[in-house]
Amino acid sequence: MNTRRTLPLVGALVAAATFATAGDPAGAPRFTWSTKSADAKQQLKELQSRIESFQFGPSTIELAQKIVAADPEFAMGHYYVAATQGVSGQPAYDKAASLAKNASEGERRFIEVMGGIRNVQTANDPRIAETIGKLETLAKDYPGERLVQVVLGQLYQGANQAEKAHAAFERCEQIGPSSPRVRSFLANDDLLKGQYARARATFEHVEAALPAGAAPFAVRYGIAFSHLYEGHPDAAVKSLEAYLAEYREAGLNQGFPEVFIWNSIARIKLESGGLEEAMKAYDKGYESVPGSSLPDDQKKIWEGRLLHGRCRTLAKMGKHAEAWAVAEQVKKMIEEGGEQGKQFWPAYNYLAGYLKLEAGDATAAAEYLEKADPDDPFQTLLLARAYEKAGRGADAQKAYARVVASENNGLDRALSFVEAKRKLAS
Repeated sequence: MNTRRTLPLVGALVAAATFATAGDPAGAPRFTWSTKSADAKQQLKELQSRIESFQFGPSTIELAQKIVAADPEFAMGHYYVAATQGVSGQPAYDKAASLAKNASEGERRFIEVMGGIRNVQTANDPRIAETIGKLETLAKDYPGERLVQVVLGQLYQGANQAEKAHAAFERCEQIGPSSPRVRSFLANDDLLKGQYARARATFEHVEAALPAGAAPFAVRYGIAFSHLYEGHPDAAVKSLEAYLAEYREAGLNQGFPEVFIWNSIARIKLESGGLEEAMKAYDKGYESVPGSSLPDDQKKIWEGRLLHGRCRTLAKMGKHAEAWAVAEQVKKMIEEGGEQGKQFWPAYNYLAGYLKLEAGDATAAAEYLEKADPDDPFQTLLLARAYEKAGRGADAQKAYARVVASENNGLDRALSFVEAKRKLAS
């Protein structure tokens, strides 16, 4: 599923798991774990099983630490400590990378490759494409390794490559055994095909079989998307509120703040007319950031996202001068970010275009939105609206068609697909 496209899923993505490959064709090479500790191997298997059932949080972190205790020289044990701790796990990852130099070839290469997407903050970060390329090479060398296929599938989804994602997840099922995690990802295909009730039934079936304490991101967001496609924003918010409760219950908010869930709720409220509720949700979400363990630079990024959300909400409220003043704050933050800030210019152009469109200046809106993220369905929808209001009907139709053709399966598509399809049919 889109990581949002990548952000909230990075920790879960790098923690993606593999099991014993009972259904794997004979002779297909897999990774060899470098540890000689039977306890470490068994605990690793248990940890991976928990991840495949959406069980994260303190108990899973503790299990990863037990692997390291059983064999302090086991590189993959340290890797999973890092993966389960998210952004605060950098020291553990550094230890894993150091130990990997003397590990098996597959273990070493996997750990090195995954270092390329630690702390990725934007969906258009070039490191994502680089990591996909390296994982594809690794998958060719180790066709029986389920772990590589799980991670590839998630990265493909975030990179708008639905067909490749489906193939990777199907390969996971072929290698076996099946898992709730992969079944949830495969259900996204039904969302892309417009089979919303069928997708929702699959998600609900997966959810019903999960162990207590699970926090199923893919399930709850998938259900939310299915409701959005059918025009039921309140039901979508209800699904995300259920995930918020599960996220807290599992203790996941101790590792990564719950801000991303609140921001999703705020987006849905904003685009469905619940403006006061949207503003409150953006503010409530950001409350989880300052006291979190996030590095200062990432806290700054979430502050920028708060301003971004407030700004769009103010524009919807008709407070255009106030909204533009906040947009200037966002611009200043990007400028002060220097080289690191450059990756956020498309987001600023999206914001400026949004504000101009709400203020009735379609021509200026189009100029900004043409420099926004071309792979984002919602930003493309805004561009189509701007073209249409500026009297550029042919360009608008092309932009609407791009939205409909998008396989970028996330909140942005769910918020834009129905309108774009209706516009193409009118």
